Amino acid sequence: MSEPAPDPRKQFLIDQLRPGAVRTVKVIGFDGADVLVRPTDTEGENAEVGRIPRHEASMRRMEHPSELFEVGQEVNAEEIGRWREGQLHLSARACEIPALRSFLLAFERGQVVAGTVSGVHNFGVFVHVDGEPDGLCTGFIRVPDLTWGWINHPSEAVEAGRRITAEVIVAETRTGQVTLSLKALREDPLIRFADQVGRVLTGPITKIVPFGVFVRLASDVVGFLHLSDLTDEPVETPDQLVDEGELIPVEVAEVDLRRHRVRLGPAGGANRTW
Repeated sequence: MSEPAPDPRKQFLIDQLRPGAVRTVKVIGFDGADVLVRPTDTEGENAEVGRIPRHEASMRRMEHPSELFEVGQEVNAEEIGRWREGQLHLSARACEIPALRSFLLAFERGQVVAGTVSGVHNFGVFVHVDGEPDGLCTGFIRVPDLTWGWINHPSEAVEAGRRITAEVIVAETRTGQVTLSLKALREDPLIRFADQVGRVLTGPITKIVPFGVFVRLASDVVGFLHLSDLTDEPVETPDQLVDEGELIPVEVAEVDLRRHRVRLGPAGGANRTW
């Protein structure tokens, strides 16, 4: 069976994060908390005026960019787009640490890298990628990119100090990070599970939400059963009918490889009151 097609929306976001061209600009003033600059290659009466938004000024903490920049100063900044009727916007933070920028620019999407987990948090995992500049932590794994399976917390997938190999999703010079994926190096379990459509399976309820329940069908495979397929009786929430951990029979109605979802239906094709 073929691999699921890449998500074009995700690819668009990745393309938006790719590093832009570097320009040398001269600080000409401030507009609120933004830095106004003029590219040094556009001198004269019609010289273009660009803008470095406050959050793109530096990776360092500051109250105002004037703490770090002064009028007349020349800095390197990365082009990030045009807004406000075509005004050029740039990022100085993307060029702030040359060694970090060089390190990040060496990565390509799909490249496999090694590193050591430095911290595990509820929002994701930080990784010291091999070869990164001293004193920095450049790798980050979002929770959805840790594993194909269902987890309640990233600590169920990795722990601090663990050596890992991961695939590069995108390297972002503006954030100083390379986004990684652990699950990209493992086969999507739904590929082998897709031939189960139409079969009745029994599994434990792993989670109850207001509009239905999630049922574990195999290792790293969880399907969703809507409340309307649990019963014909008028109930407000599934926990009036079932408990977490309870085994229930369900029919595999659909395996969506694109969205990585399994839709379930009632066993036997009819609603049932539990």
